[in-house]
Amino acid sequence: MVKVAPSILSADFCCLSEEIKKVENGGADLLHIDVMDGHFVPNITLGPPVISSLKGKTYLPFDVHLMIENPEKHIDDFIKAGADIITVHVESTVHLNRLVNYIKNKGIKPGVALNPSTPLSSLQYILDDIYMILIMSVNPGFGGQKFIPKMLEKIRDLKRVILQENPEILIEVDGGINEENAPDIIKAGADILVAGSAIYLSSNPGDVIEKLKTAH
Repeated sequence: MVKVAPSILSADFCCLSEEIKKVENGGADLLHIDVMDGHFVPNITLGPPVISSLKGKTYLPFDVHLMIENPEKHIDDFIKAGADIITVHVESTVHLNRLVNYIKNKGIKPGVALNPSTPLSSLQYILDDIYMILIMSVNPGFGGQKFIPKMLEKIRDLKRVILQENPEILIEVDGGINEENAPDIIKAGADILVAGSAIYLSSNPGDVIEKLKTAH
């Protein structure tokens, strides 16, 4: 069954702990935490102090998605804050292999994210080292955007590559995911669905999570 990682980018930051409890009780598998610096993407969100304050408030693993320039400068801070998975963008660093292996050697699961127009070929020499690949199905920076249909083809292509090279890698998809398009995204090869608005703007987050997990 596919896993669901609610994105707290769409949560009410005035009562973040309660918002996390909603999705924890609703059957979420991971907590997706988007970190934006206002440079790599146009928006600014939260940093290590907020993540650290949430540690211990939930049993959900912290799936930390770094949308920041020069992520290597901040990796230790996010590890210390309590990240369980750290995903960096292939577009954000010139030494991806070094960074991924640094994260892995620190005992954290490394992920690599690709923006919509970034080709899968950028992962060619890193597939033996990563835990997860995050396909951005919107241009990153803001929640509430529409899923880019062409990304279904990208997910299918990635699934074929993974099955040939390293079947243990998980495919996570983030951006514009809802109950309507989830079946096609899962069929294409997604293992983890990140959803923000679809979950947090719903009157019943647990119901949405269940529908996403059982979509077919």
